[in-house]
Amino acid sequence: MARPGCPDKCGNVSIPYPFGTGKGCFQEPFNVTCHESRAYLASTGVRVLDINLTFGEVRVQNPNIASQCNYTNGTNSTSMVGLSLDPFHKVSNTKNKLISIGCSMLGMIVGLTKGKNQLELPIVNSCFSFCTDASSVDDTTECAGMGCCQSPFPGNISSFNTTSTPIPPIYNATIQSFSPCSYSFIAEVDSFKFDRSYVSSTNFRSKYTEGFPLVLDWVVGNASCSEATKMGSQYACQAMNSQCINVSNGPGYRCNCSQGYVGNPYLQGGCRDINECEPPNQSLYPCKGNCRNTAGSYTCSCPSGFRSDDPKSIPCVRADPNKALKVALGTSAGVVFLMVCMFALRAEYQKRKLVKEKERFFDQNGGQILYHQIMSKQVDTLMIFTQEDLKKATNDFDESREVGRGGHGTVYKGVLKDGRVIAVKRSKIMNVAETDEFVQEIIILSQTNHRNVVRLLGCCLEVEVPILVYEFIPNGTLFEFIHRNRGTPPPSLDTRLRVAQESAEALAYLHLSMNRPIVHGDVKSMNILLDENYMAKVTDFGASRTLPKNEVQFMTLVQGTLGYLDPEYLQERQLTE
Repeated sequence: MARPGCPDKCGNVSIPYPFGTGKGCFQEPFNVTCHESRAYLASTGVRVLDINLTFGEVRVQNPNIASQCNYTNGTNSTSMVGLSLDPFHKVSNTKNKLISIGCSMLGMIVGLTKGKNQLELPIVNSCFSFCTDASSVDDTTECAGMGCCQSPFPGNISSFNTTSTPIPPIYNATIQSFSPCSYSFIAEVDSFKFDRSYVSSTNFRSKYTEGFPLVLDWVVGNASCSEATKMGSQYACQAMNSQCINVSNGPGYRCNCSQGYVGNPYLQGGCRDINECEPPNQSLYPCKGNCRNTAGSYTCSCPSGFRSDDPKSIPCVRADPNKALKVALGTSAGVVFLMVCMFALRAEYQKRKLVKEKERFFDQNGGQILYHQIMSKQVDTLMIFTQEDLKKATNDFDESREVGRGGHGTVYKGVLKDGRVIAVKRSKIMNVAETDEFVQEIIILSQTNHRNVVRLLGCCLEVEVPILVYEFIPNGTLFEFIHRNRGTPPPSLDTRLRVAQESAEALAYLHLSMNRPIVHGDVKSMNILLDENYMAKVTDFGASRTLPKNEVQFMTLVQGTLGYLDPEYLQERQLTE
């Protein structure tokens, strides 16, 4: 796109602004002269082949070919040529190469580059081509060092000279006889194809009088983008939707249209929106569905009833009408499964926690001591119950199963799996420091064998306060038997005397017939039970103590029920026979 009112072509070469032909059609120093339908850069005189605004490049014809000829008749000819550019043009260091043809010769480029503070510094690059005779020259189109060499072009070069020089004593009469001339030039990458005949040629320059294509980088200003954007009207990027780009080959900047726009960023209104949905742009901006152009971009969507994960690259297919329902069901199932897993993990955690707690209570309540006693056959009449066993036997300690409540705990009626009826006593509290003593008393009580003492069947130790299991006595306490409802005759004197005698026999057995005497400590009518034949059974050993034989034990804490305690024991706090 040329400036309005200016020619936009010279021959078949497009001349976009800031380049131009004629007064007022270009920005300095981008004047292009047009002669016989050929375009030339006015500042250097080289012929223009193509101008690219997007990449900031000018493709020109470089006629400069340096040569060095040493003929066998003794005559010589030397031509060292170069190119000098204005400050807004640089030789592209990515799209050009130094090419040298000949045998045992050094091809060089000597250029000027700008260093810090814009000081010009010389820079040299070279390549060496070697061959001993015609048979050693490469028979390919590439310059690989045998008869032809190539070297990358250095960056930030605005002027250069090329030379071609034989290297004595490698360059000898044999080489001179078949390769008297050597040539060096700068050419666009892939624009030159080597032929082995060039090594022996003496008219290479006349064959390529116009030279070879050369790519120049150009900038619209020598400032950086951060500096140029502050220049106001001097800022070259005039179009809306344009952007500034810092160049890599030397200082300066150029302009491009923003993404989604095309045109000339150096002219006002020069960048136009690309309609990605119309030919020929459709091949560059694919859409497998409905394409809709937007400012600087486009959207691509599927028609109603169709779907695609990416309609720009994946064709639309008919949508599943039940997909939303399936997704919802799948999500719900996933959530439910996750919740079930969480509850299962929590239940397993609680279960393990409960097992550890039961193990802790079992050890705390002396369970290991009692277990070893049972295993060593020292105790063979005692069972260790689990908490689950007793819960099932008492219907989870239901209030309807409660048969008595005392100062040391509550008693429940229970039925074991084998049909035996038991009394389950849940104690209120136990001192952890008395664990060993408690276990020993359980062992002693389990070994009592008297018809008038309630027999201890076992215990449960996996709870905080141990639970004791006794044989069940059906007719309640002596207190209830004596003080039953009015209207019924009181127990006879004989019955009372018999119960008193049986109770005394039980206490005498505990005091005198055991290896370690047991002092009940709380004998009263409420702690004497009556079986189905109204036989007395002494129970509730919550305040009992074991005593060494023939010794007096001093009690720091008196336990029992006031009104029933021995006055001497209450006053002296000494247990004796």
